Amino acid sequence: MQFLYIAKERFDPSSGTEWTKYVEWSGLTQLTEVVTLDGMLGPVALGETKDSYWPHIVNEDWMLDFFVDSQFLLSELSNTSELNILSVIRKPSADVRSIDWGGFTFLGYDLLDQEVATNALTNCGGFPDVFANSELSQVGLIANFDRAVEIQDMLRRMHPEERHADCNIWAISRWQSSDRLPHSTIAFG
Repeated sequence: MQFLYIAKERFDPSSGTEWTKYVEWSGLTQLTEVVTLDGMLGPVALGETKDSYWPHIVNEDWMLDFFVDSQFLLSELSNTSELNILSVIRKPSADVRSIDWGGFTFLGYDLLDQEVATNALTNCGGFPDVFANSELSQVGLIANFDRAVEIQDMLRRMHPEERHADCNIWAISRWQSSDRLPHSTIAFG
């Protein structure tokens, strides 16, 4: 497993009418914010892939917004105060909530389609036959790894025709410390 990093714009009540309409549409009244890799629920802070990014990003389809070097990502951001700086692990094979996230705080598990574009938990109108809205945390994530695996399996089995139900699990943590820079590239296994 490897930590990957991404900077996302926040999506919360400060988003005004967009937020109000989203909560009304989704029925997710417990949310205080949505923390996700879904681009519709918080755009990526660095929009275009510059030539200088190539040595520092994941060079795979749908992964060009993910950096392998947190220090480089931070150096490209002029102001991080209004952003979510996230450290993520894609497809974790076990519960990773208690690992050392190096200055980041674990928030939960997200489920995103194969293109890492659409969140199956908070941006598909819900799958009430698979999970209840009340299972999502205040930031729209699943807290328990085993439950995330169960939801992933059930989505694939019960909704094979829905491309957003063919999803992967992502562990998400958020940079919380303003006095400590996040760790650089760390790989572990």
